[in-house]
Amino acid sequence: MIEVGNVLLHEDVVKENFVCNLTKCKGACCLEGDSGAPLNADELDILKEIYPKVKPYLTAKGIATIEKEGVYVTDFEGDYTTPCVDTNKECAYVIWENGITKCGIEKAWEEGAVTWKKPISCHLYPIRITSYPEFDVLNYDRWNICSPACSFGNELKVHVHEFLKDPLIRKYGADWYQELEDTVAGI
Repeated sequence: MIEVGNVLLHEDVVKENFVCNLTKCKGACCLEGDSGAPLNADELDILKEIYPKVKPYLTAKGIATIEKEGVYVTDFEGDYTTPCVDTNKECAYVIWENGITKCGIEKAWEEGAVTWKKPISCHLYPIRITSYPEFDVLNYDRWNICSPACSFGNELKVHVHEFLKDPLIRKYGADWYQELEDTVAGI
C-alpha cells in the first residue's frame, strides 16, 4: 500500500495501465453488474436537486425507473446507488450516443445544464474507494469487460492514477495529487 495524506492506495493503482476504450467496450460498465453506481451520502441531495435539469437528457425507461424508484436507491448491501432499469439492467441515467453507453448526467454537465459532472464512483472507475472514519483505501477494480482499457493503457503506457488524474483531483485536491506524483516518482 502507498500512503498519501489520509489515503491508502493499492500499488496496482500506480503500477497497472488503463485507458478507457469506449469504441471497444461500448461503456459496458454502465450496463453490467448487480447494482447501480455507488453513491456517497453527500451526493444524494445533489441528485435530487439536479434531476429536473438532467431528466430531458435521459431515456424514457430511465425516467420511468427514476420516477418509480427515486433518484437513488438502497442496494442489497444497504448502500446507496443509482437505480437500474428493470432492477439489474443499465443505470437509469444511461444514454446512448452512436451505440456507446454514456452518462446522461455528464451530458447535461457538458452542455452546461448542471455544474456536477457525475457520481464520483463513476468518474473514478476503475478505482473503488472504501471509506473508513480516519482514511480512504483506493483499490483497482479489475473487471473482464475492461480488458480493452487495459490493453489500450498498455499501448499508451498510461497508469491508472494518470488516467484518473482529473477525478482524483476532484476528490482529493491538486496538492494531494501532486503528493501522489512525488511519492510515485520515489518508488
